[in-house]
Amino acid sequence: MEYVSYPQSFERLLRILSELREKCPWDKKQTIASLRVQTIEELYELTDAITEENWPAIKEELGDLLLHIVFYSRIAAEQNRFSIGNVIEDVCNKLVGRHPHIYDKTVVEDENDVKKNWEQLKLKEGKKSVLEGIPKALPAMVKGLRLQEKAKQAGFEWETTEQVADKVYEEWQELQEALSEKSKAAVEEEFGDLLFSLINYARFLKIDPEHALEKTNKKFKFRFEQMEVLAAAENKSLQDMNLAEMDALWDKVKQNTSS
Repeated sequence: MEYVSYPQSFERLLRILSELREKCPWDKKQTIASLRVQTIEELYELTDAITEENWPAIKEELGDLLLHIVFYSRIAAEQNRFSIGNVIEDVCNKLVGRHPHIYDKTVVEDENDVKKNWEQLKLKEGKKSVLEGIPKALPAMVKGLRLQEKAKQAGFEWETTEQVADKVYEEWQELQEALSEKSKAAVEEEFGDLLFSLINYARFLKIDPEHALEKTNKKFKFRFEQMEVLAAAENKSLQDMNLAEMDALWDKVKQNTSS
């Protein structure tokens, strides 16, 4: 693949967006509020491409996300808030400031030391908690993982994978007790605790739980759609079948797929 000079391409992007902002009726109307939902959508499209390891799609979605960053910065510049240059300079300063083991004399042993230093530096910058800064709008599973990762940097962490597995079992038992008591509120709470402990277990197994679940979602979707195809080949629909017949189709699909 031919690599394009990014300074020239970046300047071209800025120029195009400036022209669109001045001449295109749609682009003229956009605000930071109107772009917000589209930005979230672009981010999820990027995560889909990453999950599928689709490099052409990753490249495309990174471009879309970059466009949004430039668009927000353009709107900010119009309101005399900041420019794209300020955005870039701020992140450069942040990276240098939070990597004293590279740009200063701090000594680290491994990546865990780097993460601990990162959180401590954020506290020195004015944050009141190591958990501060986790977006409220994050999906619950991703948020749970980030909470656990940040708490680890403060030393609040299990020592072994076995301890975490025991905690999963403990939460499972508590869920069963709540079910026997038939309290919906208690069942919901204990189910949440069980999910949180499973996220923790995934972390100790060095598995991204969100990524793992999304792969399972895709696998289920593919297999279910194949069941519909097999049913249609028999001039039936799944709604016309009983559970045993659908199970037979499911097993047939599983045999025809590698995972």
